[in-house]
Amino acid sequence: MNPGILYAFAAFVLWGLFPIYFKTLHQIPALEMLAHRMAWSLVFVFAVLFVRRHWRWFGPTLRERRLLGRFAASAVLLSANWGIYIWAVNAGHIVEASLGYFINPLINVLFGYAFLRERLRALQWAAVALAAAGVVWLTWQNGAPPWISLALAVTFGGYGLLRKTAQLGALEGLALETVLLFPVAIVYLTIVGLAGASHFTHASRGLQLLLAASGPITAVPLLLFGAAARRIPLSMLGLIQYVTPTLQLLTGVLIYGEPFGAVRAVGYGAIWVALGLYSLEGVRSLVAARERRVA
Repeated sequence: MNPGILYAFAAFVLWGLFPIYFKTLHQIPALEMLAHRMAWSLVFVFAVLFVRRHWRWFGPTLRERRLLGRFAASAVLLSANWGIYIWAVNAGHIVEASLGYFINPLINVLFGYAFLRERLRALQWAAVALAAAGVVWLTWQNGAPPWISLALAVTFGGYGLLRKTAQLGALEGLALETVLLFPVAIVYLTIVGLAGASHFTHASRGLQLLLAASGPITAVPLLLFGAAARRIPLSMLGLIQYVTPTLQLLTGVLIYGEPFGAVRAVGYGAIWVALGLYSLEGVRSLVAARERRVA
């Protein structure tokens, strides 16, 4: 088996199990957990860079203002996505959060059309329209748009757009983002600590170790994803990525007892059919490309 497939499955399964990890840390407020995630991610990524002796790119990169600006924007979107997700999980919205990652591929399609001038084929337009109908249905039935889902999809889609056009690899990009986020995290944690409101300080040793583990828990799936993206076609990667929201949805319903009634099933069903159309178009494009190469 292509090792890229294994890397992809490992990354998406780990992301799919994130609700269990964050639920374990429910005693820690979302902002404090986010700040620790930023800080410990930097520690872990720098440890990887140290072991690999991979530092030469860092100095020249810090002198490129345009690149720094792009990665500052991606760091803001990434931290917003992390923060919203942590809050959603611990506020009992795992199912709604999973919807955000079901919608995300279609947001990527729209961003590609709007910002990268990518042409959309008929099935892709149909998929986007059907997903929009599902969101409208959920909005009408609930009296408000699924803001958590949309916020997660848009922030991660925007992050992916910026990283797609960036000049750094997965490890280097994550290192630069965590460097940019680290000062904000340290200032916040220092203020909380001086005010005597640090939950980390008063937590048990087990919870402290779990919180410190947010570094590798954050970085390892991203690095696996980067390794997979270099080894398998993006269309295949796009199909495997549905493992993550599926696991999150099942976790929310089966483990934490979140409701999933008929109203949600109709809206989610429309989005799942849209994803089916999107995936079908991806497979057709892959087959057509292979046939052209053979010819």
